[in-house]
Amino acid sequence: MTTIYILWLRQLKRYVRARARIVASLGQPLLYLLGLGFGFGPVFEKAGQGSYIQFLAPGVIAMTVLFSSIFSGIELIFDRQFGFLKEMLVAPVPRLLIMVGRTLGGATVAIIQGLIVAIICVIAGFRPSLSSLPAAFLFLALIAIVFTAMGTAIASVLDDFQGFQLIMNFLVMPIFFLSGAIFPLKNLPTVMDILARLDPLSYGVDGVRSALIGNSHFGMTTDFAVLSILSLVFMAVGAKLFSRIQL
Repeated sequence: MTTIYILWLRQLKRYVRARARIVASLGQPLLYLLGLGFGFGPVFEKAGQGSYIQFLAPGVIAMTVLFSSIFSGIELIFDRQFGFLKEMLVAPVPRLLIMVGRTLGGATVAIIQGLIVAIICVIAGFRPSLSSLPAAFLFLALIAIVFTAMGTAIASVLDDFQGFQLIMNFLVMPIFFLSGAIFPLKNLPTVMDILARLDPLSYGVDGVRSALIGNSHFGMTTDFAVLSILSLVFMAVGAKLFSRIQL
């Protein structure tokens, strides 16, 4: 447990000390929240769907957690390039504990980013259900674990920044746009409906939205079950690939 705690704490300290990273990571969520939220708000209301800010804010919060968690894998490549990973791997501790500590640290950073954006959403006019905040936090934690483990798994088989960024950009945007974060999943064409159901983030966005505004597509039980299973699967895959790293 000491190993997990130390690596978790290291991730948090790196995040707190990188103030420019904190500010820069808020740019894209704010763009979606303010640009889409207020830009398409009148159209959304005329379509009889209510306030678009209410609908969009949970998706933007989930998006922030997605981006922060999956790109945490780049820190693994950074540690490999500068030799810190080698020092960790030669330590007399199981590699599984190293992977778990890094994953939990990255997930915690992603959750903090999501909470910061949630506060900004409230300032922008979002009014969540306060009684369901613990449930929303649980879904954010599951999203963070799933995609931090995914980022770690991918980074474990790559050794350069460019390759990781290309793969992440190829994965992240489709995952985000097919999740229902910016549009309802009802009455979609068959192909898009299938892709949305295969998208892990769809269940995270739906869970957060269900908890905060009571609007659900799959149902909170289904969302929780799918994300719980996926978190275990990606943690297992990430641990397996991390254990095979050769330096």
